[in-house]
Amino acid sequence: MIDNFVNAISENIMLQLSVILFIVLAVSLIMRLLKQPLIIGYIIAGVLIGPVFLNILTYDETLATFSELGIAFLLFIVGLHLSPKVIKEVGLIALITGIGQVVITTLIGYFFGLLMGFNSITSLYIAVAISFSSTIIITKLLSDKDALDKLYGKISIGFLLVQDFIAIIILLIVSSLSNSGDAAGFITSTFTKSIILIAILSPISYFILPKLNNFFSKSQEFLFVFAISWGLGLASLFYYIGFSLEVGALIAGILLSMSSYSWEVSAKLRSLRDFFLISFFILLGTQMSFSSVSTQIKPIILYSLLILIGNPIIVMGLMGFFRYTKSTGFMAGLTVAQISEFSLILIALGAKVGHLSTDVLSLITAIGLITIAGSSYMIIYSEPLYRNLSPLLRIFERKITKEKQIKEKEYQYFLLGENRIGFSIMKSFAKLKKNYVVVDYDPERIKRLKSRGIDCLYGDVSDADFLEEIKLDHARVIVSTIPESEINLIIINKIRKKNQKAIIILTARQISDAFELYDAGADYVILPHFLGGDYTAKIIEKSGEDKSQYKEEKKKHLRELWERMQEGHEHPKTEKNKK
Repeated sequence: MIDNFVNAISENIMLQLSVILFIVLAVSLIMRLLKQPLIIGYIIAGVLIGPVFLNILTYDETLATFSELGIAFLLFIVGLHLSPKVIKEVGLIALITGIGQVVITTLIGYFFGLLMGFNSITSLYIAVAISFSSTIIITKLLSDKDALDKLYGKISIGFLLVQDFIAIIILLIVSSLSNSGDAAGFITSTFTKSIILIAILSPISYFILPKLNNFFSKSQEFLFVFAISWGLGLASLFYYIGFSLEVGALIAGILLSMSSYSWEVSAKLRSLRDFFLISFFILLGTQMSFSSVSTQIKPIILYSLLILIGNPIIVMGLMGFFRYTKSTGFMAGLTVAQISEFSLILIALGAKVGHLSTDVLSLITAIGLITIAGSSYMIIYSEPLYRNLSPLLRIFERKITKEKQIKEKEYQYFLLGENRIGFSIMKSFAKLKKNYVVVDYDPERIKRLKSRGIDCLYGDVSDADFLEEIKLDHARVIVSTIPESEINLIIINKIRKKNQKAIIILTARQISDAFELYDAGADYVILPHFLGGDYTAKIIEKSGEDKSQYKEEKKKHLRELWERMQEGHEHPKTEKNKK
């Protein structure tokens, strides 16, 4: 009976896909229980399905086609989020850190490869592959920790986007080199054709498509069909002129990113991407050779250690050089402790064009499993990890003596964290004409505040030694806009030991955190998401049905929004948009 079932699976593609998806579901459920990224489950499912264990995959060409579609949709959606303005938004520190980490990791990885006996081409491929980190996995992990709006979260996403741009360029180059014959002539010809094609398509995407917004918005089904047609159509067009389908899909996404409906398109295609992309990771698992992995234990361990430990150290060193605190550098450093989907795609493409053997694909897949799992736990438990390693991390933090000279002055009012909430509080301090100082751990904010003549201190308030230095003994009012409960407990415990009279106002995300802070001695706790409703209720009570009052409120609000926009503030995305 079992033999009949196995034969039926091998002969019927629908039955085979059903069994494969059931195995994927079962393994994914285990990954969810272990709080691991599902990408690991997909690869493990591929290993189980492959020749080493169940050996039930006979329609591998179908899976390969699904895999190509998955990569194309992935890169198309990545392109949708890579509008030209992104480079401007990521900032200088993200640009330098992103490029610097890729270059340093590539150099170290290349020499690692040569020392372990790989040839120069293989060493270069592996070195470049391990220099990229996963934007998708990190965005998900940071979103789960509610850290996307934190300083290290913004910087991390910034330099990961920079890495995505670098990966795109490398994929373009490898795609061009896949053609045999006169490589230089082919590259020149292909790039010339692509530039001409982009020059034709850019005005269409920039001037014509935006005018069709109203038409698209009237039919969600049409928007969905248009997005698929645009992505796969342009991918095929670029494939025709000599690039790979994947690169064409990515450029199609970038061209569409300039439209106002790019985020909606991304949301609609996400499920389709996930379904087909599963096939890519399953296929990777089926191609894993345990015999080759067993002979490559040493390079797997060494490369994994370089990624898990070396990459974070490189980022901490770069950020420390630019005067970011050790905590910001450490948290940002953990986000580069795994390889990316681009790493796997690059090696798969290298094997496809004949530059690499399948053994290298097995090597990178094994490294991916180890580093993605390891880095996930490192990010989930980053706070206790930082507390234990904090004394060793001082070498990554530069002292800013000029900014610390200001500490000799005593202040009555302290604002800990100049962010969206802090902006309004700072204005109130100024109106009250109080002697106040702003404390922040973002060097760029400190520079901006100092240029406006505002007293400010650079430092990390989660550091108990720093709190000792800034003389809170005689402070009258201390306001912390930092929402982390652990940091606020450190602040309040430190202050109350020496200053019982100070009014302490703290910030919390959850009601339970607010209760905890009140119990610890806070005089008032800000819950940001409740303030909007409270303020609106007061406006309604004050203005009633008098439209002129609302016009005045509108004028004031528009002025404040303009000021905030000048400061670079943005309102947090709603839950609907957090995807």
